[in-house]
Amino acid sequence: MKQRMLSSVLMSFILSLLMTCWITLLNIGLVEQFASRWLQAFSLAWPAAALISFIFAPGVQKVTSKILSLSQGLLANQGK
Repeated sequence: MKQRMLSSVLMSFILSLLMTCWITLLNIGLVEQFASRWLQAFSLAWPAAALISFIFAPGVQKVTSKILSLSQGLLANQGK
């Protein structure tokens, strides 16, 4: 549980930081208020992203495993 929580916090931090920077840059450009607007967007996005990541990570991992199992099965059948 600790690893899952820390992983969610770290991944959401990095993604929120980079995505809010990118979207803020696209929306307003490099203006004087860029840093404050970016940090405001980030402070709103990170908690939401962390919660979403924590809730959906187990399901995403299951779907990923199924996709990889199916793709390995298909590749094995092509070799026959």
